[in-house]
Amino acid sequence: MADLQHLFDHLRYELTRKIAEGGMGVVYEARQLGAGHFRKVVAIKVIREEYSALEDFQNNFIGEARLVADLIHPNIVQTYHLGRAGGQYFMVMEFVRGLSLEQFLERHRETGRPVPVDLAAFIISRVASGLAYAHAQRDAEGRHLNLVHRDIGPKNVLLSFEGDVKLTDFGIAKALNLMYNEEGRVIAGKDEYLSPEQASYAVTDARADLFPLGIVLTELLLGRNLFRSADRAQSRRNILTLPIPRFGSLRADLGAPLEAILQRMLTRDRDRRYQAAGDIVRDLEEHLYGGRFGPTTRTLSDYVKALWGVSESGAAPVAPARTGAR
Repeated sequence: MADLQHLFDHLRYELTRKIAEGGMGVVYEARQLGAGHFRKVVAIKVIREEYSALEDFQNNFIGEARLVADLIHPNIVQTYHLGRAGGQYFMVMEFVRGLSLEQFLERHRETGRPVPVDLAAFIISRVASGLAYAHAQRDAEGRHLNLVHRDIGPKNVLLSFEGDVKLTDFGIAKALNLMYNEEGRVIAGKDEYLSPEQASYAVTDARADLFPLGIVLTELLLGRNLFRSADRAQSRRNILTLPIPRFGSLRADLGAPLEAILQRMLTRDRDRRYQAAGDIVRDLEEHLYGGRFGPTTRTLSDYVKALWGVSESGAAPVAPARTGAR
């Protein structure tokens, strides 16, 4: 990190620690410094050094920044700035103090406790809200961007200690005239969180994000990904052919309304699946709040803090969550 810090000195960013890394990107927690002792905690995402000189990776990184620049929504991690330091492109992003949904799931597996059904549905309703906003975006000329995230999974959902749910990492998203795209020749996304369209090399639209969102909801409810296999190809085959179970037979407190939502989210025929993320939001909120008091951000905040051992002072015993690396 010290080798990288000198590139940011004149830009008035102090890198404090590495918080996440993926195949192509690394994310650091940093302090943005300003006049009058101004300080703001941000996340800085950079391309891995071995890829930073490759034009395709630079173009994809720039494309991601351009794509998310105007995505301003409470359920999407905000991007503040794209910069270049010593030939190294970097993205300044909102820092989410909390944990990833992957860490949330892992803590439940470690303790052997199930995720409460209503909290699982609440989390997914918030991700769906962010997707509904992103899917509706248009460019400056009013043309629909046809944005597809293509990497919905627990690693890319963050839970703040304040109870906010935020979708991040649009690094392999596609959108009109913005992103490098090889659909039909390569598979974008993680094998166990693909839509059937992605798994079969078909061209995707926004509906492709809704099937993996259903996978994540089932993982929250069951504690495991039904489609995951040690063999990547088998995971893709499972996405295409594994019989979809009746989830009420696997978890008794799931309930018929949520069962119906899950079955529709996991419909392989995309013309029979949910057609829009907003429809999922509507059905989940009707399930959560129809005629009763359901979970709120405060409910989730209290639960996550207790799960992660955060004190009332806000001190956490372990490092906060990643903020989007792939």
